[in-house]
Amino acid sequence: MDIDDILASVSAPRIPQRTLDLQALSRAWVAERVAPELLPYPTDLIDRVMDRIRKQIELVEEMTGNMDPKSNFNLIVVQTELERFKFLIDRHALHYFSLAKSQSSLLSQSETQYLHHHASLLSSHYNASFLSSFPQNLQRLDDTAGGISMIDQPDEDTAVFCRILRDAGTIEVHGEQGSGEVELRRGDVWVVRWSAIKDSTKRGDIELI
Repeated sequence: MDIDDILASVSAPRIPQRTLDLQALSRAWVAERVAPELLPYPTDLIDRVMDRIRKQIELVEEMTGNMDPKSNFNLIVVQTELERFKFLIDRHALHYFSLAKSQSSLLSQSETQYLHHHASLLSSHYNASFLSSFPQNLQRLDDTAGGISMIDQPDEDTAVFCRILRDAGTIEVHGEQGSGEVELRRGDVWVVRWSAIKDSTKRGDIELI
């Protein structure tokens, strides 16, 4: 540790972990609502928050005596967790179902269970409604015959608002007046295609707003 690090540690107030987690949780929630596709599940962050929630439940139980808020509290957390992606899962259920095995970091355990249940209900409904009357070779919901995929995927070229947290290099942008490169500098706010900043966002250099 050099003199600058020592001075910084003395002069800068230490931010409590629970405050940092609250900020990170808020950013994760905003990002999930804005991004056109699911982002990696923040396992460590959620584990810390859930641990605090469990301790808070114990405190509430001690203070309320006969009341048992634990079940209700857990139900609220699970429902909130599922809200994280249900607005996307209904549109791209088969896409995420195909990714679930190879990219398990996208979903929590309860979300994975919800996804499998949703995909099963969707398949049963389509088969009962119309697919069963089709020829056998046309009944698959994940068919890719002829180079055309039946699976609806998120549009990675959707425009998103973002704030640059750290200098993130340059990206190519397209507009009515032509194409060009822009430099992503710390503090800038841009409206850009998700595909252009996807990797930088996952690295933490950019946040969605």
